[in-house]
Amino acid sequence: MNQPNKDFSIREMIESNKQKKYSTTNVFDKVMPFLLFLSAFVSVVTTIGIALTLGFELFKFFERVPVSEFLGSTEWYPLSADPRFGVWALVAGTLKITVIAMIVAVPLGLASAVYLSEYASERARTILKPILEVLAGVPTIVFGFFALSFVTPILQALIPGLKIYNALSPGIVVGIMIIPMIASISEDAMSAVPKKIRDGALGLGATRLEVAVKIVMPAALSGIIASIVLGMSRAIGETMIVTIAGGSQPNFEFNPLNAIQTMTAYIVQIAKGDAGYGTIEYYSIYAVGALLFVFTLVMNLFANWVTRRFREEY
Repeated sequence: MNQPNKDFSIREMIESNKQKKYSTTNVFDKVMPFLLFLSAFVSVVTTIGIALTLGFELFKFFERVPVSEFLGSTEWYPLSADPRFGVWALVAGTLKITVIAMIVAVPLGLASAVYLSEYASERARTILKPILEVLAGVPTIVFGFFALSFVTPILQALIPGLKIYNALSPGIVVGIMIIPMIASISEDAMSAVPKKIRDGALGLGATRLEVAVKIVMPAALSGIIASIVLGMSRAIGETMIVTIAGGSQPNFEFNPLNAIQTMTAYIVQIAKGDAGYGTIEYYSIYAVGALLFVFTLVMNLFANWVTRRFREEY
């Protein structure tokens, strides 16, 4: 006699649970778009705020220093009795670090990516890739002291006359620092290439190295180039390594054995209190920061263009 009532009660519970689940899902679907929009909005507003801040302070700097001197001179002596503001001395130091870093990072990063993608077993990949990515989590100040106290003495033993502060040592260490970025992004791009393409090339008699170099790498070219460009942007914006191991001598020359000063290192120097608030030296860090902002923005836009231009559809 109680069986129909029991069945009815069970159906009620099922319907009630369905309604609760639907209600929760419905609320979640309504809230999530707003939260995602808010996240995107905060990112855009932050970028606009940074650009406006740089723009306002940059205007104050160029009220006192001609644009022709800033972009047309190669002498940078902002704290001297006769200040000079030729930013190309800082740009030269930044470019030296970047070029040396990419010479180190690109071959090693791509070689690591090829090994992880094409040669390593699944067990080796699960062990080696996290270890490689741990390198990206080391604080840059540790890399800076590593460059100054370990790499520089080794280079001095190999290169007589090398100064304690130079461009070569921090450039090498910056390259080591960005290897995980290039290797990880490139490996992800290579792993996305379908296995049937590899099998087809192997079936035609290609070796594994030929498959990796002539098939997989061209197919993953957009991701590889994007990783290199992002690594280059990281090298341009590096601060602590070049501040500790590179010195503070802005010179417009390209000898990696001499001391340098990069754009970021100069900003750190002034931010430590070498110039008072409201002085021309203080506003100069915004001019240098704006130029650095433009460099990194151009590099990121180029990376996005390359990704879209060379993306392969499978």
